[in-house]
Amino acid sequence: MKNALTAFLLLLSLLSIKSFAQEFTPNYDESMIPEYTLPELLIAEDGQKIQSSQLWEDKRRAEIFADFESQVYGKTPSELCDVDIQKILETDVFGGKATMKEIRMTFSKNNTTLRMDILLFLPKADTRVPLFVGLNFFGNHSIDNHPDISLPASWLRNSESFHITENTATEASRGTRKERWPVEKIIDRGYGLATIYCGDIDPDKDDFTDGVHALFYKNGQSKPAADEWGTIAGWAWGLSRAMDYFETDRDIDASKIALMGHSRLGKASLWAGATDQRFAIVISNDSGCGGAALSRRRFGETVGRINTAFPHWFCDNFNAYNNNEDALPVDQHMLLALIAPRPLYVASAEDDQWADPKGEYLSARYAGEVYKLYGLKRLRRKAMPKVNKPVHKDIGYHIRSGGHDVKDFDWEAWMDFADIHFSK
Repeated sequence: MKNALTAFLLLLSLLSIKSFAQEFTPNYDESMIPEYTLPELLIAEDGQKIQSSQLWEDKRRAEIFADFESQVYGKTPSELCDVDIQKILETDVFGGKATMKEIRMTFSKNNTTLRMDILLFLPKADTRVPLFVGLNFFGNHSIDNHPDISLPASWLRNSESFHITENTATEASRGTRKERWPVEKIIDRGYGLATIYCGDIDPDKDDFTDGVHALFYKNGQSKPAADEWGTIAGWAWGLSRAMDYFETDRDIDASKIALMGHSRLGKASLWAGATDQRFAIVISNDSGCGGAALSRRRFGETVGRINTAFPHWFCDNFNAYNNNEDALPVDQHMLLALIAPRPLYVASAEDDQWADPKGEYLSARYAGEVYKLYGLKRLRRKAMPKVNKPVHKDIGYHIRSGGHDVKDFDWEAWMDFADIHFSK
């Protein structure tokens, strides 16, 4: 009897391990993708067909946005908070051809404060300049080794290679990420660059006490409700507050702001672009699951895997779709469609199968149904473009060689795209 019980428990254990492995082992085989049907992009909830851009704007867009807001990213508070803006640094850089500025925005509400530093590089010009803006992972000081850039005061993830210890930035971490931010090349192309450390807005950890969320808690609240914003929506909120500042800066053409995000910050850039239509161009780089890639493909990272590894990124309602993607009322092509009619660029990397490059391309292609309503140029080919051959339509796309990263190739493609659309 005892041996039988032991054998039974061992069998249960093996089945549990097998189930766990099946649940979290990523699929990289196209032949193993399950059959799926995407939600209808241009049929309203009452069955009405959406056949004009006006009907899209008046009806269908709001329905899709509400589903993403309540089931994926979470609802962002509409209340305002007090804001104090200070310029804490302004100096010439790159031999005098550009100005570097630091702007500190301090938000206050409910006896709580939050500091967000914006680092700006602006080419000297007689007119207002167009701007790229993007969040960074390891602090503003990590993108350039200039000694006057402020070190972040907020929490950072420890990294031996980036010289971050005890979750604190150090002088040795200056410039450790500058290969992803070719600042002088951007300046030479006539663009400004703004960046913000994402952890200034909300540290990237499963803790909602030390970021933006605490500004808006009701009495007794210590974490967002199930349909309220997670960290990605918090980062998007911070990008919109930066946009508030850009509109006041006489050196910046606030009508020509290109929003770029990589990886998880690419997810944030897409949601920010969907929630705030002031961003003129929206760019996603290797954003994968919960970003540009179709969830129903279940290729590489999946909804269940991402919610398990990063439970703070999305709203708690999103957990209902773990290994249950077909129940989602939306898929990511619908998120990309929310950017219309503004130019959208999706970038992938050949070796970054975790982010599902094909799923990112298909998502951008299917979003073109809405761009078509505006008479805009979309991605029409079923086959993906060749590697390292960017396609610059109103929806742009490229897949480059290499892995999960940001390369000069990406920046050159994005600036070429911005040249086209900002000159119209």
